[in-house]
Amino acid sequence: MPILRLAYSTLFLIALLAIFVVWSEVGGQSHLDLMPWYLKLGLGAGASFACVKATAAAVSGTKAWNGGTLRWSGILLALLLGCGLATYYVHVYGETDEEDEEDSVTSQLIVRKDVARPVLTPAIVTQRVAEQ
Repeated sequence: MPILRLAYSTLFLIALLAIFVVWSEVGGQSHLDLMPWYLKLGLGAGASFACVKATAAAVSGTKAWNGGTLRWSGILLALLLGCGLATYYVHVYGETDEEDEEDSVTSQLIVRKDVARPVLTPAIVTQRVAEQ
């Protein structure tokens, strides 16, 4: 029995690493960084624990897919769905590190050589100055 406990604790640590790696890859590391630590801890450790309990239920029964395995697999899926919803919430309502930049418009003057340029006479120039 002690070797089984060691196997389950090793499975918990491996599942914990796997869940956080997949969560950061799928949800984005920037969203995971903005999430509160207690939410990450609760969802990640809960999903790892559910994975271990589903494995323990599969090992203890006569069939691999028994009632306990299905129950803990459902809990695992619910916790993983919670991870996705928490990531989505942070994506929509989380703070952004980007500074608000004003939109700048770049204009360019293109002078075509094949079009004749208008000639400004002194009367037109004085008229434009008077209008301003």
